[in-house]
Amino acid sequence: MKTHFLKLSALALSLIVTAGANAQEKPESPKLFAPSSAFNTWSFGISGGILAPTLMTGQNDFTKWKADLGYGATLKNQILPALGIQADFVAGKLKADNSRNWGNGLPPVSPFASYETKLAYAASLSANLTLANIYWMNRVNVIRPYMTAGYGFMGYKVTQIDNAGIETKFRAGESVKETYMPVGLGIKFGISNSINLDLGYTMNFVDADNLDGYYAGMQNDKFSYSHIGLEFNLGSKSKTPLSSYNPVAALQDDYITRNAALQASLDADRAKHAAHMEEMNKERMRFLNDSDKDGVSDYFDKCPNTPAGIQVDGAGCEIKVTTTVVNPVRVVVTEEDRKVVAEAIRNLEFDFGKSTLRSSSYPSLNRVADLLKSKDFSLKLAGHTDNVGSDAANMKLSKDRAESVKSYLVSQGASSSRIEAIGYGESQPISTNKTAKGRQDNRRVEFTLY
Repeated sequence: MKTHFLKLSALALSLIVTAGANAQEKPESPKLFAPSSAFNTWSFGISGGILAPTLMTGQNDFTKWKADLGYGATLKNQILPALGIQADFVAGKLKADNSRNWGNGLPPVSPFASYETKLAYAASLSANLTLANIYWMNRVNVIRPYMTAGYGFMGYKVTQIDNAGIETKFRAGESVKETYMPVGLGIKFGISNSINLDLGYTMNFVDADNLDGYYAGMQNDKFSYSHIGLEFNLGSKSKTPLSSYNPVAALQDDYITRNAALQASLDADRAKHAAHMEEMNKERMRFLNDSDKDGVSDYFDKCPNTPAGIQVDGAGCEIKVTTTVVNPVRVVVTEEDRKVVAEAIRNLEFDFGKSTLRSSSYPSLNRVADLLKSKDFSLKLAGHTDNVGSDAANMKLSKDRAESVKSYLVSQGASSSRIEAIGYGESQPISTNKTAKGRQDNRRVEFTLY
């Protein structure tokens, strides 16, 4: 027994050293609801350990069991974080004798003194339930207890020694085939992303009483396998094994990530809107401020710093009044004059959303310029818009369009001092702004001849 223990200790040490040499950093866990392709789902394991008829004295047909080394391998497919399907293989030897009495003090009555069963193979298919992925108090399941249960087939040969010391072969040395049910407990330690250290114990319930070559009653035989081994996760080293995936931790990480992204988006929107509001406030103050107190806001004031008490026009420039009248002439506006002005208003066109005059407006404006030059008339130009757009933009557009008409008339020889250009924006509609026709009527430049 001591020799077997030393061999098993050496095996355990070699497995741990091998696992440590292959340790690596754990990759980032996949996102919530990731497909199975994002994980490593297949694994392969090797193990060594102790095979025994049972770990409970007196439960089989011989009074004293003897431990011997066994070995095994597994191939597992993890279908859920907590559930895998695995194929197991175990082989080795089972030994026991009748060198002592039963627990009740009675001597054994078996015709055999001892036996040795060579377990050629025990192959089974089992469900593996990973308990750590049910117990969700830990975010990272480095230590993962598990349970297994399944069904399999085994093949073995039995050699018996009777009480006279004569060796015999059970069933003339032929291989015996039986079914069995393995039930096990174990614990795995995540040494690295690719390797787990596996410690486990499996009790195998044989569906017969032939494992020791001696039929002693209705109770079937059983054998145990206590093992230590390594499990290697197959697939890309950059992927997380599905067996170590914690769905609750992934749900929490997803919540934290989404919350952080939402908070960052809100902060960005607040900063953006704050900058926009600051710009709007600056623009608003330009309309409200009147630095020279002449009654014209700084936004429209073309003659800033006008001295106090000076009368100014709509552009904030001083109005010069001539008190000397030389040969006063009474100005009379005829019906023909009004027709010229009306035709100019009717033909007046601008580029869309701009103050640029279209060439189709020139002929009728030329006749207005001739009228101003020949009869010494004065002219007031009043620009208006609909309510589409901001107040500031509409006020600027109406003023610029009136100024554009004035500039053209002056370019045709009309006196600049006799033409006044004022913008009213959307403040004086002549029709409703709820219809396209009404808005078109409100977009206009009015001519007042005097």
